[in-house]
Amino acid sequence: MDRIADEHRKTMNKIVNNAQEAIADIHDGMTLMLGGFGLCGIPENAIAALVKSGVKELTCISNNAGVDDFGLGLLLQQKQIKKMISSYVGENAEFERQLLNGELEVDLIPQGSLAERCRAGGAGIPAFYTPAGYGTEVGEGKEVRVFDGKPHILETALKADFAIVKAWKGDRLGNLIYKGTARNFNPPMAMAGRVTIAEVEHLVEPGELDPNYIHTPGIFVQRIFEGKDYEKRIEQRTLRTR
Repeated sequence: MDRIADEHRKTMNKIVNNAQEAIADIHDGMTLMLGGFGLCGIPENAIAALVKSGVKELTCISNNAGVDDFGLGLLLQQKQIKKMISSYVGENAEFERQLLNGELEVDLIPQGSLAERCRAGGAGIPAFYTPAGYGTEVGEGKEVRVFDGKPHILETALKADFAIVKAWKGDRLGNLIYKGTARNFNPPMAMAGRVTIAEVEHLVEPGELDPNYIHTPGIFVQRIFEGKDYEKRIEQRTLRTR
């Protein structure tokens, strides 16, 4: 039985050597989900590998578009992104320039709706109703129904060819634990990719992660690698006054 268990574990090994190997089959025109909130919990190594690969015409689903010289801003600099599906994009001057010049398609979505559309994509829910956005440009052309006397608009689920997330710890089976606020958009996006790539700060052996604290089960992850040289920049440093 031990030999059979060992063979099974070998076939469940999802480790790839590095970010370059993890994203090697991402091609022009694909749709990507990228976890993170601001610059917190973003897959730094995978983004750098995408820049180096030269892949273009990407549709990127992310809460934000990074800043000019970091995060998704690096892909925008190289004009590798065709369309952004985001919630907040106010920290990126290059994003603004491309938008105003008609070089970039943009779909702005209320933050809660964006999170739920990603979660719905991973849960197999094709659409849902929400009051967020009713009566605004967000709701134009969308089906409206009234629940408890309040109008709701129909929003559809989001999915991606690849979901790229960043976690604190993971094992070779793909089980992931996020740390603190880096949990943000990573868990729902990890569920919604046809292929999910996880980069982690610490890659450990199966059994080293307490199953009570796993945020993303390995069934959702197809590739995992240990990242390096994380900068972990802070987008807007805010301190409490004493």
